[in-house]
Amino acid sequence: MRLAIVGSGAMGSLFAATLSIHTDLVMLGHWPQQLACLRTAGLTVIHPDESRSTHFFPITDDPNTIAGVDLVLILVKTYQTVRAALEVKQLLSRDGLAVTLQNGLGNVDLLADVLGPERVTHGVTTAGAAMLEPGLLRIAGQGVTHLAVQAKKEKAVRVLADLLQLAGFETYLAYDLDSLAWGKLAVNCGINPLTALLRVPNGTLAKDVQARTLMFAAAEETAAVARALGIDLPYPDASQRVLEVAQATAANQSSMLQDVLRGSQTEIDAICGAVVRNGRKVGVPTPVNEEFLRLIESLGTRLPGNRIRSKIEPLQILLEQEKGQNN
Repeated sequence: MRLAIVGSGAMGSLFAATLSIHTDLVMLGHWPQQLACLRTAGLTVIHPDESRSTHFFPITDDPNTIAGVDLVLILVKTYQTVRAALEVKQLLSRDGLAVTLQNGLGNVDLLADVLGPERVTHGVTTAGAAMLEPGLLRIAGQGVTHLAVQAKKEKAVRVLADLLQLAGFETYLAYDLDSLAWGKLAVNCGINPLTALLRVPNGTLAKDVQARTLMFAAAEETAAVARALGIDLPYPDASQRVLEVAQATAANQSSMLQDVLRGSQTEIDAICGAVVRNGRKVGVPTPVNEEFLRLIESLGTRLPGNRIRSKIEPLQILLEQEKGQNN
């Protein structure tokens, strides 16, 4: 089986390094400094126990040099999905399958529009990693990965699941794509924008009273929108789940925080933006997600951290007032 990883950032690098030991793999990416480092010195990985390993695998920025790939893992930012879809169309074999492990909502639809719905499926992963610099990756945790079973491609999905298991990723098959996607979305809405705004690792949200209140509110808003859409989350309590993830990944820098620190575009529109848009469709208010969306988008003005916190505090007070009125 030939596997392609589309995306050369932290998550693409994590999966490429880990899976290249076990299968024929090529990475497709467009980060020049990363490509240069990987071609000359390989990818150095810092493991959770602080040990290091170096990995070499084929990498290219030209999809025309790749053909006949059986499986593609798509690990680019959500705003890069359309370009990735067009590239995957060039390299995926006729019977191949593209699997997106991206954040947010809407990626499957964008991919299906280009590749056809029968050639696309979805997964969610809580694995975490950060690029410290080009060519240097720190693994924050392998996490758990769920792959949605696509009826006509169940065999391919099972092959990928077995490969991920072999590489050390705890992997499960799932039959409810919407539940998985919204379950991860609720966690992302609670953690990602708030860590990016406050410039803190995930664990701070679990310890700070104001931050924890907002984290819970964003996750619960997402859960409420999902319920209104007829979607059951894969856990009973969104607040409890987002707290567990924040505590389990306490030292992690969320992907959105990493983007903000680099001055890069974030995925806020596919995360909080998706909740806001769907909330309007079903008549569910989403004030916290709306404010997170606005504040993250305002980071282009380079608001300092103390001004961001001053903008968040009134929202937290409002939530407490509303909670008191409802009790």
